[in-house]
Order: sequence, then C-alpha cells, then structure tokens
Amino acid sequence: MRSLQDELSELERHSLRRELRWVDSEQDREILLDGQRVVNFASNDYLGLASHPGIGSAMKDAVDEWGAGSSASRLITGSMSPHRDLEKSIAKMKGCEAALSFSTGYAASVATVGGLVGKGDTVILDKLVHASLIDGAHLSGATVRVFPHNGMGKLERLLDGSVRGSERVLVVTESVFSMDGDVALLEEIISLKNKYGAMLLVDEAHGLGVYGESGLGLVEHLGCGEDVDIHMGTLGKAAGVAGGYIAGSQAIMDLVMNKGRAFIYSTAPPPAQAVAATKALEILTSTEGGERRKLLWDNLEKLTSMFSSTRTLTPASAIIPWMVGEVDAAVQLSNKLLEQGVFVPAIRYPTVPRGTARLRITVTANHTEDDLARLAQELGGYERY
Repeated sequence: MRSLQDELSELERHSLRRELRWVDSEQDREILLDGQRVVNFASNDYLGLASHPGIGSAMKDAVDEWGAGSSASRLITGSMSPHRDLEKSIAKMKGCEAALSFSTGYAASVATVGGLVGKGDTVILDKLVHASLIDGAHLSGATVRVFPHNGMGKLERLLDGSVRGSERVLVVTESVFSMDGDVALLEEIISLKNKYGAMLLVDEAHGLGVYGESGLGLVEHLGCGEDVDIHMGTLGKAAGVAGGYIAGSQAIMDLVMNKGRAFIYSTAPPPAQAVAATKALEILTSTEGGERRKLLWDNLEKLTSMFSSTRTLTPASAIIPWMVGEVDAAVQLSNKLLEQGVFVPAIRYPTVPRGTARLRITVTANHTEDDLARLAQELGGYERY
C-alpha cells in the first residue's frame, strides 16, 4: 500500500506540492506575505473593495445587530433578513425574478448544477470552466459532455446529439475564464442553446465588476441577459467579500433550494457577510464602482504597454497569463520575482493542463503606476511562449 508520505514525495518530485502562504496584513496592492512586504499581483480583488472602509463598517455594524453566526442551514432557521435583502438586491440588479446566495462560489456551482440536472439529463461544459462546475456536473449523475474551449462546432454537435436523448440539457460556461483571462463566445453560445432548446448557465465570477456599464459582467456588456437562464457569480472577487449567488426564474431558485445538496446541507453564511456583500454590490454598481473600473482598465493598458514590444498583449480581462510551459521553469520564475518583492503565483497542473504552466498576473484598480513598472521591469528578461 502506498503511504501518504510517498504520495507527497511524488508531488514534490514533480514540483506539484503546494503549501499555504500566510498573509499578515489586510488584502491590498501590497501585502505582508510570509513576513515579506510584496506587491501583490495575485489577488482577484479587481476593484480594490476588500479593504473598502464602507464595506468594513457595514460588516462591523451587522455583527453588532445580527451576531456572529447564522446557527443553522438555510432551510431550518439559517435564513435571516440580511440573506433575503442580499438576494433581492441581486435579483433586481440582474433583472431576474429571484436569486439565491451561498456561503462560497464553489457551493453555488455544486448546488446549482446538481439541483438542475440528474440521471437522464445532459450537462455540456466548456473544457476550461472552473473545477467547481466540473465537480458539480460529475456529482449530479447527469451525462457529462465537454466541448473544446469556445469550440462552437463541437458544441453544436453535442447539442444536436443530446436534445434527442435527454430530458434536460444544460450548457455551462464562464464569461471570463479564470486561468486564460479570455472571454466566452457568449452570443454564439446563446444562438445555439436557443436553436436546440437547452438551458444556459453563465458563471460571471471573473466578469462581475470588470465588464458592463454597471459592472454586472459580460452578460450586461453584451445585453443578452434575457437569454441566460442561470446567472452565477461570486461575491469574493471584485465584490471583495465572500460567497456566491445565482439569479434566474423563481422556479429555478426553488428547484436548487430543494435539490441542491450543497445548499440544503450547509450552514448559512454569517448575516454580517450578507450585509457586507449587499453594500459591496451597491458600491460596485455605483459611480464609484465605475471610476474604479476605469482605473482597472487604465492599469491594464499601462501594464501591457510596458511589456516587450515584440509581444503585443491585448488583455480581455483583469487576468493576464504569462505562459511559461514547464512546471519547474514557472515555479523558478515566480520565486525570482518574489525575491524582488513582487508576488505573481505559478499556476500548475492540475489547475491548468500539463505543459501549460504559467504565471497568472492579476491587475487591480489599486495598483500604482510604479507597481506596474516594477512588474514589467522584473519580467523584462523573460519572454512568454
């Protein structure tokens, strides 16, 4: 029998063993990481809201009013007024009948996919969707089909073959893909899902706050909200707090509420988390949110213009993959940057396919021009493939 230590040693040999890093400061453009002050290019806090004083104050006040915990699952006594207020706000923002909130984005994915499809149904995934959506699909008991990233021809063939033999067909995509930073061919996907009568789930985890006139994501940016059946997102990235959500018809919310195991059997999020998330969404969709969004895109343009002129980059989101290839080389490059006080994590298998290890650069509205210049200078001698 293989020992646990043997398995850990095997991960070590392939540069795939991970360890926790400890942050001893608030989350911002600079953090204290394992005792070292570094410029942080690893955060998903795209608008810099995690350290927003108004959101922190809302959370503190909510603890005084509602206490620290929710004490039970949502279907017992854990559904508190702050959860209802958050869900009403999300539904209104998204132009949907109803919304449902979760303790994490992962729980939202697993509960939603598992609540909507099962044996006799088919779920069709873009190959690069988040692991939580893949897990939800496999746990659901539905037939799982995968199409190449943004591969519309294969998606149509899968839809054509699935609708005849399945009771329900669900197509799942992200709006902005978390490791490549590119966007879904959403309008083409919608055209196909309408043609074949499938349902569509769009995960806006990395689109919320970054795209759209009000910051509500790629769906808002493209004006196609009425053609999306399930709007999914997270409250722990651009919103700066924690949790996940879905929005759509009341029937969809009720079905997930009754069949989504990750919803049914989880203790409700703390009420203060819901209050803080509601405040964060208010800021994200306000004039201030628009100003922060402009700063973010300005920073993306500045950074990419600083990179080598031999490699033109046109970012589609706040995520810039710096492709390296081999795991050891990616880890070494990340460590060299860290020695210079710049933190950009190496992303390795199984998060990305073998042979595609990379640095994942994330830019925020809070980064200064000096921060950007420092990163560009440190990466100046290393070309992407």
